Amino acid sequence: MPINIPDNLPAAAVLQGENIFTMSQGRAISQDIRPLKILILNLMPKKIETETQLLRMLSNTPLQIDIELILPSSHHSKNTPQEHLLQFYKTFGEIAHLYFDGLIITGAPVETLPFEDVDYWPELCSIMEWSKTHVHSTLHICWGAQAGLHYHYGLEKHPLPQKMFGVFPHFYTRKNAPLLRGFDEVFFVPHSRHTEIPIEEIETIPGLEVLAKSPIAGAHIVASLNRRQIFVFGHAEYDTDTLAKEYFRDINSGLANVPLPYGYFPQDNPKNTPVKTWRSHAYLFYSNWLNYFTNPPHTPGQYKQYQTAKLQK
Repeated sequence: MPINIPDNLPAAAVLQGENIFTMSQGRAISQDIRPLKILILNLMPKKIETETQLLRMLSNTPLQIDIELILPSSHHSKNTPQEHLLQFYKTFGEIAHLYFDGLIITGAPVETLPFEDVDYWPELCSIMEWSKTHVHSTLHICWGAQAGLHYHYGLEKHPLPQKMFGVFPHFYTRKNAPLLRGFDEVFFVPHSRHTEIPIEEIETIPGLEVLAKSPIAGAHIVASLNRRQIFVFGHAEYDTDTLAKEYFRDINSGLANVPLPYGYFPQDNPKNTPVKTWRSHAYLFYSNWLNYFTNPPHTPGQYKQYQTAKLQK
């Protein structure tokens, strides 16, 4: 089944060029199918790039999906055309009365700031609190994962001596976890961050479980016991060249001590073209999340009653 995205969204042309089945909103409305409703809170500066990466991940499933995009009203976005934001994005206030099967909270380039110093932190806290009663499962990515663990469990992030940057080997820590169904014993995921929440601190929280980790990069996938809150520190959604763009951007801007991405350039030579080693597991992770954790048994008319009766358990 296709992913339903707004008419004229730039990601549509990119995904169709990759032979990914998308459907316009007009065509989707004519079909008698109750699609999954997924909300994306996009906190990244280059919103079009992030939209495309996430929609690509959500596309590889037999489920039909409706996407809603929101951004913080308390922050001015300077890196995405205003016309794009006005056409495709809503604010939290415009959707707060609705219910969603899933919510994705992206990362943001603010990890060196204290959480409370981020200009949209109060609004983000309101969204995370709202998600407890209006969203079946919330997926937090990178800084979004750190923010979620801080808000829901009081955990703090810590600066790293050097940027965690590259494509790292991971293994799962719980056999037969549905979220990791079909994963190999070792799988690869990109990371790009200056801070971390150590596994040892996460493991002190009785309501959390570490599902996947790396001997180098640390915690990767952490989840609440009921799987309604999922925290992912890596970037499985990244394109093949995302880390290369970031590396050369920092080099060309004159930053000192820019680390070479671990396990990324062949022969550790930046002149060599990177090879994507994480594609299959990235698709599999998002498919598992959609299939097993965002798909409660309800019809549209039963949706609010289902949320009220079940989600607060």
